Amino acid sequence: MIRLVAGLGNPGKEYAETRHNAGFWWVDRLASGENATLKMDPRMHGFTARIPGDIWLIEPQTFMNASGRAVSALSRFYRIAPEHILVVHDELDLEPGAVRLKLGGGLGGHNGLKDIASHLGTRDFWRLRLGIGHPGEKKNVSDYVLKAPRKEEEELIQDAISKSLAAWPLIAKGQQQAAMLKLHTKA
Repeated sequence: MIRLVAGLGNPGKEYAETRHNAGFWWVDRLASGENATLKMDPRMHGFTARIPGDIWLIEPQTFMNASGRAVSALSRFYRIAPEHILVVHDELDLEPGAVRLKLGGGLGGHNGLKDIASHLGTRDFWRLRLGIGHPGEKKNVSDYVLKAPRKEEEELIQDAISKSLAAWPLIAKGQQQAAMLKLHTKA
């Protein structure tokens, strides 16, 4: 079962609409659907909320590259093992509209994931990867993730968020195989 959901992004209004904040968008929509309000908790270095099922939500306010500080603070305090953590993040290697769920594996150059793995001492946590597409050249990645998606891309990303939120009840209950079948199968 999932006991902690960490949506990744960067704090501040200047980043709110950027591709890198897709994880925040997902957690915001989950919190809204559960009538939960995310509130700043300085001890946890982020906005947190608790939803039914004794599940914690966090949006780290440490900037993307230091996300592990917030995730590890909350997981240690509530004694949540890495395999019960879901990290929701933007994914360059997937096209906008694609969404994938996986446990562990590589970090794909994602600095937020690298920092979380470093703080937790393992890569064995769940990831919900929201496709944002790739700019084509590696040198353009930083600018690309820190810009808002084009309108058609944003619609596809929001559709992926909706699709994955529909699978959330399965994910929350630990029915990851069923959730993956639902998410990874083309309709």
